[in-house]
Amino acid sequence: MKVFKFGGASVKDAESIKNVSLVLENQGFENCLLVVSAMGKTTNALESVVELYFDKKDYHDAIQTIKVKHIEIAEGLFPKEHPVFSEIALFFDDVESFLRRNKSPNFNFVYDQVVSCGEMISSKILSEYLNDIQFSNQWLDARDFIKTDNNYREGTIDWELTTENIEALNPNLCYVTQGFIGSEENSFSVTLGREGSDYSAAVFAYCMNADSMTIWKDVPGVMTGDPRKFDRVSLLSNISYEEAIEMAYYGASVIHPKTLQPLQQKNIPFYVKSFLNPTEAGTKIGNSENNQKEESYILKENQLLFHIDTRDFSFIAEEHMSEIFSYLAQYKIKVSLMQNSAISLALCLEDKFGNYELFSKNLENNFNIKVYKNVSLFTVRNVRMETIDQFYKGKIILLEQISRQTLQMIIQS
Repeated sequence: MKVFKFGGASVKDAESIKNVSLVLENQGFENCLLVVSAMGKTTNALESVVELYFDKKDYHDAIQTIKVKHIEIAEGLFPKEHPVFSEIALFFDDVESFLRRNKSPNFNFVYDQVVSCGEMISSKILSEYLNDIQFSNQWLDARDFIKTDNNYREGTIDWELTTENIEALNPNLCYVTQGFIGSEENSFSVTLGREGSDYSAAVFAYCMNADSMTIWKDVPGVMTGDPRKFDRVSLLSNISYEEAIEMAYYGASVIHPKTLQPLQQKNIPFYVKSFLNPTEAGTKIGNSENNQKEESYILKENQLLFHIDTRDFSFIAEEHMSEIFSYLAQYKIKVSLMQNSAISLALCLEDKFGNYELFSKNLENNFNIKVYKNVSLFTVRNVRMETIDQFYKGKIILLEQISRQTLQMIIQS
């Protein structure tokens, strides 16, 4: 069994969906499971619907705009009488119905029920199109297979139940399903974190003991830096699981941070390839004698830098750290970098849920706080120490750290 994941850019319009069939024709569609993201910028558009709903503004036009966009894509693929149009309408009717009936004030719960619609529709359109052109497949609702807790927007997978569900699939058939989503014990949708479709694919690959997993991107593979942000970057043809995990942790957007662990546990080869040039080799991630350790550059933007000092000049002790990190866990704020001295602690934070002000308010009782907003974390992996000075030029550096051939800087944007 092979697992292929197609992201939003690869299914953004009718021509892109047709291109998926060309990729499958090139790669082979036998014994294959496809994991599909929402089309283009659909997730962003559905997030706006949720925000309008909670702001008590009219969200119906926003839903209609998204619906019309999907119908236009389907019209480029199917005859007008095709049943897929009724399926599309039903998905959007379900969103409207949910928002009319909902009584929950929980933003994250409502978010997951609405935003998950994007993957449901894109996967249904792709599945129907492939069946029409004789790529026979079964459409699966991922929520029937990937089971989680009720930690909405950051679901934790119940591996035992999920494995039991996925192992029941017939490995001799082909399937199309959704990335990014699962469900909790009451069958409500739970998303796995933004950009979590790669992780979904890894979950299916792990549970099915897949021969390989491939994610299809609009780049040639894993590069030594994002070509939109850095000059003179090159393709990494072979890297280890460990190197890929480090790059993902530091913010390399081409791989979701959670993706690697399930694949590494079963030594499942992982490929990152271009859907624009499917015959090219791309990047292979796994155990190999040819693994590279090239100097690589990662820029993680939209970060916060907190300087936390004790009020009485006492040491930052274990009880202080415990208090600070308990608030970080409570507000779901992730630490990208930390550095402490005797009486202060510096934290570079990623605040996906907009809770940093609550975090700061809780600390102000016992600490002096200084916050730098909109900073960037610049990381150089496998840095060559003899040329390290070049990375300091022209930057306003608020914090730096060097460890294990990794240079990190917090830069004022």
